[in-house]
Amino acid sequence: MEIEKLIKKAEELAEKYHVPYYEVRIARISATHIEMQNSHFEDISSNMEIGIGVRAFDGSWGFSSANDIRRAEKAIETAMKIAKATRGNSKIYIGDPIKDNAEIRVKKPSSEVDLEEKIAFLKELDSLLMGDNIPNRKIAYGDGTKEQFYFNSVGSEIRTIVPRIRLSFSVTAKKGDDMQTYWKVFGGTSGWEIIESLDLEYWASFVKNKAKELLDASLPPSGEFDVIIDPELAGVFIHEALGHAAEGDAVKNGESILEGKLGEKIAVEELTVVDDPTLKGKFGSYIYDDEGIKGRRVEIIKDGVLKEYLLDRETAAFFNLEPNGHGRAQSYNYQPLVRMSNTYIEPRDWSFEEMLEEVKNGLYLIGDKGGQVDIANGTFMFGAKEGYIIENGEIKTPIRDVALSGKILDVLKNIRAIGKDLKIEFPGYCGKGQWVSVDDGGPHVLTRALVGGLL
Repeated sequence: MEIEKLIKKAEELAEKYHVPYYEVRIARISATHIEMQNSHFEDISSNMEIGIGVRAFDGSWGFSSANDIRRAEKAIETAMKIAKATRGNSKIYIGDPIKDNAEIRVKKPSSEVDLEEKIAFLKELDSLLMGDNIPNRKIAYGDGTKEQFYFNSVGSEIRTIVPRIRLSFSVTAKKGDDMQTYWKVFGGTSGWEIIESLDLEYWASFVKNKAKELLDASLPPSGEFDVIIDPELAGVFIHEALGHAAEGDAVKNGESILEGKLGEKIAVEELTVVDDPTLKGKFGSYIYDDEGIKGRRVEIIKDGVLKEYLLDRETAAFFNLEPNGHGRAQSYNYQPLVRMSNTYIEPRDWSFEEMLEEVKNGLYLIGDKGGQVDIANGTFMFGAKEGYIIENGEIKTPIRDVALSGKILDVLKNIRAIGKDLKIEFPGYCGKGQWVSVDDGGPHVLTRALVGGLL
């Protein structure tokens, strides 16, 4: 169906059902996914999908989707019927109409690279990951482009094209009955050029050496310590522990420790935390969110003070604020939720060497190994890929299977130094009933927290 006819049909249906607001997303998604384990291809797929997602609002949302554009009218009508049947008393921010045609451009689109070349690349990487006492190797590659046309009842018409690419690989090293795994991830709103820029020999050697070194590392001490966390772990901490707590729906529903704290000092003055979907080339970047709101930089914390929540149309109306472009959906067949994009700690002026000098008896923790957080009561626990004991300002004994834990706000207030070596290069997927692409990072950070073994 032609877009102009569909827009007209939506207007007619809205008038018929007396629906005050609706929005429609039509998406064309092309994607390639390849998984490899120990020289065996577990999955090779290349797909094209076109679908439509519709939301209608009349005090509450009605939602419908279809994976066949020929069913677009039916999806629009169904969403409107649901909105009327479930009419509530919620409000949303509507705003002015936007008309735009925007694209994230790349040097070498992944769609222009033959599948055979991508497979050959993975085979080369797999061969480089081989080695003595390396019984397991895994590689996952994915790329895709989402072309989306968004329109709503106030006259917005927005076309966007956003590409993404991601590569992860891991090795497991073995010594006797002991096994340790290490991995590396690359990705962004980029094209094949990010793959061509990688020094495969260096990174393959890097992960193999790290996995083997962990076999000989010691178990960590337990207790409260001064801790230096690297940019990866700093990013995961700020994403999981603070970012989710700053999502407007969590605050609105009384599920966040940040409820009612706007304008309050919740961290040291040196701390500024940002979520910014406009960063060039990052995995969580986008131009407009899935509610037709332009993504913008949000300073969640500015100089220690809680300044902003992440907001979509509904939570913005609840707080009597304007949305800031953080209503995101996994795909056309999911409803937008308040989500993060690229979340990070802004750098200050400390060098890593200066931080080390501040620590007499502490730990240096590197990388993310998963964990858990409770944003309602403000507690967290994250595992690190690796670590080292610090004695009198010097890095000493390597440790493994180490976890960092504590109360979120206590750790933010215990920060003593923030580095100048900002890195935002840890692409991943954030789950909240659905998956969206995100990135996070920061500089090195010196704080104080509980440390113990990772079960």
